[in-house]
Amino acid sequence: MTIPVALPASRDAAYDILIGRGLFARLPEWLGASCPASRYAVISDSHVAPLYGAPIVAACRAAALEVELLEFPAGEWNKTRETWAALSDQLLTALFGRDAAVIALGGGVVGDIAGFVAATYLRGIPYVQVPTTLLAMIDSSIGGKTAVDVPTGKNLIGAFHQPRLVVADLDVLRTLPPPQLAAGLAEAVKHGAIADPVYFAFLEREQGAVSAKEPAALDRVVQRSVEIKAEVVAADERERGRRAILNFGHTLGHAIEATAGFALLHGEAVAIGMAYESRLAELIGIAERGTARRIAQLLERYRLPLELPASATVDRLIAAMQLDKKTRSGTVRFALPQAVGRMHADGNSWTVAVPEGAVREVLGAR
Repeated sequence: MTIPVALPASRDAAYDILIGRGLFARLPEWLGASCPASRYAVISDSHVAPLYGAPIVAACRAAALEVELLEFPAGEWNKTRETWAALSDQLLTALFGRDAAVIALGGGVVGDIAGFVAATYLRGIPYVQVPTTLLAMIDSSIGGKTAVDVPTGKNLIGAFHQPRLVVADLDVLRTLPPPQLAAGLAEAVKHGAIADPVYFAFLEREQGAVSAKEPAALDRVVQRSVEIKAEVVAADERERGRRAILNFGHTLGHAIEATAGFALLHGEAVAIGMAYESRLAELIGIAERGTARRIAQLLERYRLPLELPASATVDRLIAAMQLDKKTRSGTVRFALPQAVGRMHADGNSWTVAVPEGAVREVLGAR
């Protein structure tokens, strides 16, 4: 299956998302067609590289492609400027030129940091996303957001840099651990909550099949979530309008990650963020009554957390949210639902300035 990401404002940045099984074997063929280069740097982490790095490097070399594998320690806490610098230095030492390309092989952390390396190396070289987690397949590999974390917050140093291709091989999901599967399903729930009530109802109805990774159900999750993400991104590449709806759950979620020292998976933090932000939407009169309950119930069925970590104080969370990229004039703005499948919009704005008192009230109500 091929889902195009059409970017009218950047015609040369349009690309395809390939979804299917056994796709890794054909990666060299697609690299030559969508991202030709003199050399390829496969950037991966210490969890994924031993599983998929060697086979992909071998397949590329068998196709007469020059490729090298670069590896960094796994974990969100390694998505730093220091890792970005180390990877960039390795490319420089190996004399990769502007005719080279990067292959981001891994989950969201790998995609973010490898994409940022590609965005900044020699002022930018092409790259391909090869996601290996559900979350990366349906969300982070699509849209060209690349970044690293800094002590003050998540993804605060980065760039928009669209991939030339996204290759989502569904076979890798067979060995995905349950916490990683659940983390990805948090983003699937978000996609249904922001854009498609029918898809949300599917996630409710087929929760057992999805959680059991039954192929038909999981294939449907990947396909529909990718379609939603691709459509939103294509209409608003640089997040100047509707793309902000993809941040539902992320304003608080990113603050939770930062204040907890990235002890939670990204999807787990987003799940908590959605639970609280949907309650906030009801509190300030934006969301229909029952919206928060329905979202929370589905997240709980997928075994995702709903409550703030004990270490997350209200003051620390609010301080972290002040650094959110949607904050304007010191006021935190949230992307909030009106109902399941429909987000609130006020004129041309898809975010809402929420008084600090309301935020404190919701965060304090445990």
